[in-house]
Amino acid sequence: MDSKNGSLVISLDFELLWGVRDKKTIASYGQDIENVKYVIPRLLKVFADYDVKATFSTVGFLFAHNKEELLTYVPQEKPTYINKNLSPYNGHFDLLEESSLTDPYHYAPELITQIKSDQRHSLGTHTFSHYYCLESGQTLDQFKADIVSAKRIAENNGIQLQSIVFPRNQCNIDYLNVCQELGIASYRGNEKSWAFEGNRNKTGRLWMYGRRLGRGLDAYFNIFGHHCYTWDELRFKDPIYNLPSSRLLRSYSKKLGFLEFLKIRRIKKSMKHAAKHNKVFHLWWHPHNFGSNMDQNFKNLEKILTMYQALNKKYGFMSHSMESLVEKLEKDGRDQYT
Repeated sequence: MDSKNGSLVISLDFELLWGVRDKKTIASYGQDIENVKYVIPRLLKVFADYDVKATFSTVGFLFAHNKEELLTYVPQEKPTYINKNLSPYNGHFDLLEESSLTDPYHYAPELITQIKSDQRHSLGTHTFSHYYCLESGQTLDQFKADIVSAKRIAENNGIQLQSIVFPRNQCNIDYLNVCQELGIASYRGNEKSWAFEGNRNKTGRLWMYGRRLGRGLDAYFNIFGHHCYTWDELRFKDPIYNLPSSRLLRSYSKKLGFLEFLKIRRIKKSMKHAAKHNKVFHLWWHPHNFGSNMDQNFKNLEKILTMYQALNKKYGFMSHSMESLVEKLEKDGRDQYT
């Protein structure tokens, strides 16, 4: 394959409280979740200002306008996690208000409409129920039922799902054939390092702490490399495209504020490496990560996007969603044989 210009891919894990409900509550984290109603419009504006694309990987529950509608899409086969707290079907539905008008923590149809109306972006799936694909007890058939429900509710809102981001980065390669069967063309894999493997509850505590420390250090210093990817690495479908993560954009920390410049410099250096060597750099985060310290988080984002514009001008560095990157990979593959 001929060399291609480097590219920035952005994906966002759009999940609201469904993504943290087993760890946090409305009382402890509700304001950050509620502020997503301000974060999403602001993201759309900033992305427009810098002319960048993104994939909003969305939990299927968020499409519902009310509890009654949500219940009509719930699959018969639900995840049977050994850790019962992981399943939202075990009592959490009792906490839902009746509609998105009174419950900004569990529904987001208006925000999804805003994203959909901005045609530069794409909506992918973060599964229907924030499904954990590596947890003990759940099965392939349960995963398939979950994704079928995600497709149904999305299609009834005029959206064809073509990408998946596995919740908590639990990439289960045994489930990729199901994704292909259901029309999903790509997923966001993990960085190629032991520190970024998908979470499993059964993992030893010492290993978990070591991995967390390694990831923390790597956010500020180049411990595990740039995690940029060549076009040749990305073009193979096995059975769908793997568009791996390069970096999590961590939220602004007041405690570590004196290190923020190192965090942003780390990202910018990796982006420059990708631009100079015609590679792909994949940045991701959660909208609710910007729910606190919103101005500081957006200031960091604009520093990154300013760098993107400079690299675009100097090296032809491009912007892609996961979907538009797949379109390019498919087109390049066709062109290779014509």
